[in-house]
Amino acid sequence: MVSKEEKKIRGEVVLMKKNVLDFNDFHASFLDNLYEFVGKRVSLQLVSALNGDPSNEFRGKLGEAAYLEDWITTITPLRIGEVTFKVTFDWDEEEMGIPGAFFIRNDHHSEFYLKSLTLHHVPGHGRIYFLCNSWIYPFHNYKKSRIFFINQTHLPSETPEPLRKFREDELQSLRGDGNGELQEWDRVYDYALYNDLADPDKGPQYARPVLGGSTDYPYPRRGRSGRPPTKSDPETESRMPFVKSLNIYVPRDERFGHLKFSDFLAYALKAVSQFVKPGLEEYFEGTPGEFESLQDILDLYEGGFPVPEGLFEVIRENIGAPLLKEFFRTDGERLFKFPLPQVIKEDKSAWRTDEEFGREMLAGVNPVVIRRLQEFPPTSKLDPEVYGDQNSKITEEHIIHNLDGLTVEEAIKKNRLFILDHHDSLMPYLRRINTTSTKTYASRTILFLEENGTLKPLAIELSLPNPQGDEFGAVSKVFIPAERGIGSSIWQLAKAYVAVNDSGYHQLISHWLNTHAVIEPFVIATNRQLSVLHPIYKLLHPHFRDTMNINAFARQILINAGGIFEATVFPSKYAMEMSAVLYKDWVFHEQALPADLIKRGMAMEDSNSPHGLRLVIEDYPYAVDGLEIWSAIKTWVTDYCSVYYKTDETVRNDSELQYWWKELREEGHGDKKDELWWPKMQNVEELIDTCTIIIWIASALHAAVNFGQYPYAGYLPNRPTISRKFMPEKGSPEYKELESDPEKAFLKTITAQLQTLLGVSLMEILSRHSSDEVYLGQRDSPEWTTDKGVLEAFEKFGKRLAEIEDGIIKRNEDLTLRNRVGPVLMPYTLLYPSSEEGLTGKGIPNSVSI
Repeated sequence: MVSKEEKKIRGEVVLMKKNVLDFNDFHASFLDNLYEFVGKRVSLQLVSALNGDPSNEFRGKLGEAAYLEDWITTITPLRIGEVTFKVTFDWDEEEMGIPGAFFIRNDHHSEFYLKSLTLHHVPGHGRIYFLCNSWIYPFHNYKKSRIFFINQTHLPSETPEPLRKFREDELQSLRGDGNGELQEWDRVYDYALYNDLADPDKGPQYARPVLGGSTDYPYPRRGRSGRPPTKSDPETESRMPFVKSLNIYVPRDERFGHLKFSDFLAYALKAVSQFVKPGLEEYFEGTPGEFESLQDILDLYEGGFPVPEGLFEVIRENIGAPLLKEFFRTDGERLFKFPLPQVIKEDKSAWRTDEEFGREMLAGVNPVVIRRLQEFPPTSKLDPEVYGDQNSKITEEHIIHNLDGLTVEEAIKKNRLFILDHHDSLMPYLRRINTTSTKTYASRTILFLEENGTLKPLAIELSLPNPQGDEFGAVSKVFIPAERGIGSSIWQLAKAYVAVNDSGYHQLISHWLNTHAVIEPFVIATNRQLSVLHPIYKLLHPHFRDTMNINAFARQILINAGGIFEATVFPSKYAMEMSAVLYKDWVFHEQALPADLIKRGMAMEDSNSPHGLRLVIEDYPYAVDGLEIWSAIKTWVTDYCSVYYKTDETVRNDSELQYWWKELREEGHGDKKDELWWPKMQNVEELIDTCTIIIWIASALHAAVNFGQYPYAGYLPNRPTISRKFMPEKGSPEYKELESDPEKAFLKTITAQLQTLLGVSLMEILSRHSSDEVYLGQRDSPEWTTDKGVLEAFEKFGKRLAEIEDGIIKRNEDLTLRNRVGPVLMPYTLLYPSSEEGLTGKGIPNSVSI
């Protein structure tokens, strides 16, 4: 006879109450205690993994409801915010077998964040752990109780039969029904076009085309929010009012809020958009807003910039004291003060050198565009029927004297010539862009690889559309280096126009489109089609943390019509439209680092070289460090997949995996569904390659193009984002000013004070690591899986990343590698895997989290 005591299973629930997490809700704790007192409690039911219920389509049998104990009196924190509650289940081992899941129902007033459930001394099994990490809203917000599965991994076909339909039910809940406006407690992952950037109800100047769903403007899909259309345009989704801009819908578990620091980042972004931007615009209205000298810009870091009258009080009233300290550094001084960017920390003028100009194409914030020159003069791929002759006007005479005695043909054969080409991407939009306050060019920059491994710029071509019409081709001028006099000043301006092009392309394409935007469909498809029990879900999920949330904020306050991006980067209102046109060139498998390097001619296949590639420039810091990270990721993914996929047939027969990949191609990146280059997902190799690319994009690629923003571009003269005047013509007043005061003329051409203050404020926020960041090779829970082979492989991955860190340090100390540190004495650390909190210029987070 089994005693009653032996039918008890004791458990521990770890959660965080809302009143700890949300400093705006002071009533949550009181009301939850009141609900608890009148019998509206939090209940849990265990689900059998062995025995099905015939009355419920043989879904696992449910145990009796058990309740969290001592809610009102339990105040024992494990960490800040975490509280442990005891729960006791009645359990008939003979009838129920082993638990494989549990339902939870919250009848309190407020939501809470459920971390985990641990069952102790389960008969016949011992300890069972459920990793939850999810918000649980009051039951009236849901159609049914929430379910969580045991922390084990199962392919769909290997799932215990009593759990299989529950697994399918949960995925159906996450897909939603495609209708209605989604609310904060919803958990629906669905697709939408980028039709939420415009605000036509504010006026025609805020109208923008819908991105996605057309051949003209293809785009990756975003998460659906279901807001109603605007009054002016039924194709455009209405926007959130600013007062609610932090509550823009994303599935609740994708939102910031696990720690207050993440919320703080969100509030900081809102402060820049809602208060700082309009306050500065009002302050500078009717004034030139010019920097008079480079020292004026240095004063932003060394002295500070006076805060416009009234702005200090507005931010304090609306956001609070913490942001005052963040934006003004010292409450009493009322100054914008910024930390000193690394690029000018050791030397205030080395950024102006040609060597640093070339080095940043290999080791700067945008090292993913430069390519080997394979034909001379460079040619255009633009349609000559539409754009006429767009081929380069750079001749051999322009560069021959700087080729160390080689001819151009010889230099090309010896892999000594390179190009930073921003011509074709910009020319179709240049005429329209230059009708705004921007005045800039499409550019081509030719560089020569010197014997010491550095790049020397040889010529810069600046091109404009022909005033007679696009079909008449480009009007181009070629500039060559000069060391003194007016020629030197003109050369510095030419480099500035190139930097403006590169800054805009970096933000639009290298950063936003190629990491943030392209990864969001993977987040959506993974949650819609792969169960939390699925091995590929467990592999990829950490690399999606906070991505939908930061992208939603970006659409609301950064890349929207009239947002900060349009105000601070040269394409202005054409920025996002231009990124859609360039998305046409995006190819999934070319996002793999080896494929990208080969495509750009920066590497060649070589089975005798490390990683199977031989770099054309041996000292190419992004590529050298990146290939080590890439190789480590691929080894980890290979080891992981080999645990679950022993044969190609296992991949083909995995129903969830096949639906996932089909939906990703046909819905998430639906404008490219007919492309033949997509992997077919028919074998283990394709699965490994696909997962490696996804993890690379979300982690290392994003880190390489994001966390150097402030260190390199926080000093705007180094990477100006806007040019406001054309190159001065000889004999003009502007030319004379360039002769007499080149520094002032330079500053009048590039980014003005308003855009500088906005841009630097934004870059500082976006270049920071949060206190709760999780880096590559780390997981936020040591019990993220129970599979020992996987845990051993993950430990090996972590050790390999630590070895890579040591190697980066050693390479940065090698004085023969001149591109590692450069004239600015700034080591290349953007692919250094780990980091501390804050503005460090290093560290690879698991995900696109900021």
